Amino acid sequence: MHSYQIILIALFVYLGSIGSIVGNTIGWYTLGRPLVAAFVVGIIMGDVQTAILIGIALQIMYMGNVTPGGAVAWDLSYATYIGTAGALVFGKGLDVAQIIGLAVVFAGIGGLVGQIMWNISYALNLPLNRVANKYAEAGETKKMFIPNLVLGQLIGFLCRFIPAVIVLTSMTAASAQGDFATLIPAWVTTALGVFGGMMAALGMGIIISFLFKKKYHVVIFLAGFILVTYFNQSTMAVAVLAIIISILYYVIMTSLEAKKGEVL
Repeated sequence: MHSYQIILIALFVYLGSIGSIVGNTIGWYTLGRPLVAAFVVGIIMGDVQTAILIGIALQIMYMGNVTPGGAVAWDLSYATYIGTAGALVFGKGLDVAQIIGLAVVFAGIGGLVGQIMWNISYALNLPLNRVANKYAEAGETKKMFIPNLVLGQLIGFLCRFIPAVIVLTSMTAASAQGDFATLIPAWVTTALGVFGGMMAALGMGIIISFLFKKKYHVVIFLAGFILVTYFNQSTMAVAVLAIIISILYYVIMTSLEAKKGEVL
């Protein structure tokens, strides 16, 4: 990666975090989403197609990621930006499944670094409460933006931008040592491919476990799966068919309930 690419990706690691200068809606819930993050990294590194394939897999894996009460078990912004960048840097010469496996590995590294820096930023923000209290006690309300906005954002930026630059620079230096695809044994690349596919399947399984409220929902899912996989129907066609069936089911059930009410 070039220096400007490292700086831009590190900047988006910060912008895609909770409480960044662009806010949670644009930041955490938009720029911090894996598919969006992969698209941004793809534009910066000039390989949007591969980046989107990585982003789809990471999006499925991390779709169930939540932050209850502000507790961050895995820093999504760090994980996805660094995971995608690492896969694009080291994945030259590998197939898609193996690249996704690499992305998972680097996402784990990025997520762990992000989690550590998140806790550090929490600790560094504690003294800001005292600064804010002093301004409040003195009635200097116009200065309240200093601890809340200026110092808070400065801490967040330093805890995300600088570590991201260090990690990305280290990856770039390591990639310059040789062609990664030729340095590792074939069994490792095969394992990465299997691992990448397994993690995507695991993520999809977790999502499905949340969506299925009743046992017969499994039958509906399998019907759609069979139509797409074995009958070569597009997902859009299956989705439209599902909508039609849902509407008919609703109309029929509503009609039956109405007739049942008349009889009673």
